[in-house]
Amino acid sequence: MAETPVRKGSKTIRLLKLLLKIVVSGVCIWYVAGKIDFQRAGQALQEVNPWWLAGALVAFIFSKLFASIRLNIYFRDILIHLPQWQNLKLYWLGMFYNLFLPGSISGDAYKVIVLTKRYSVSYRKTTLAVLLDRFSGLMGLALILSIYSLIVLKSRWYIFLAIGAIGLSFILYYLVIRRYFKDFLPNVFTTFFWAVLVQGSQVICAYMIMAALGIPAHLTDFIFIFLVSSVVAVLPLTIGGLGIRELVFLEGSRYFGLVQENSVVISILFYLITVFTSLWGIFFVFRDPLNEKRTQE
Repeated sequence: MAETPVRKGSKTIRLLKLLLKIVVSGVCIWYVAGKIDFQRAGQALQEVNPWWLAGALVAFIFSKLFASIRLNIYFRDILIHLPQWQNLKLYWLGMFYNLFLPGSISGDAYKVIVLTKRYSVSYRKTTLAVLLDRFSGLMGLALILSIYSLIVLKSRWYIFLAIGAIGLSFILYYLVIRRYFKDFLPNVFTTFFWAVLVQGSQVICAYMIMAALGIPAHLTDFIFIFLVSSVVAVLPLTIGGLGIRELVFLEGSRYFGLVQENSVVISILFYLITVFTSLWGIFFVFRDPLNEKRTQE
């Protein structure tokens, strides 16, 4: 009986968070819609090269395969020996939950709960594995962003500040893991390597979307904006980054003097690729991704 108010309270909080995300996404989309020429954007969509777009989809799928491998390394650090095929199915289910059921249990929380119960590992360790996986992804993204800042940004002050902050962050990340989370220390550089592969694959995805729209690859300003939008989209402000990513593309293209309609279309196509890829996780809603016999490695 005493748990009922707590459960009701937690459901209310989740509902309020979901409503807030919907509002923020809606406001961002409304703002972007008022700043672009829909006829021009529609024409860009009609002229999309489907083969380059298919290549972008493949690159994005590879980024998720690499991400699942990275996460499984963190699981192995805490003695969860999850076969890669099962881990991949669990990862895909998490993608579906994160994008299509934002008001329910998140994909990360689902993984923590399921693996904790099935492998008798503490919630603390499984939670840390998932959180560090996310953080290493940000570190990989930050590294590639710093590289593109050397190409795109004109101010040396911004360049040195960005590179210095990223370098300091990685040093602190390593020292914190070495001091407080020693379980994850043996593979700290390996997971970072996979994080770079993940983000690099998504950069390739962005280049292929540009090619599909007939945008020259040397216009790296678009890639820089894409990387900045990826950082912003990580923040839990909208549903799957919808709205906030388009807003960053819009304002970024204005800053660099690019065609705003093309910039927003890049963002929309990337979001649609994300939706299409994540949708396949619905299959594992009805079939337990861990229902196969576990093997000890």
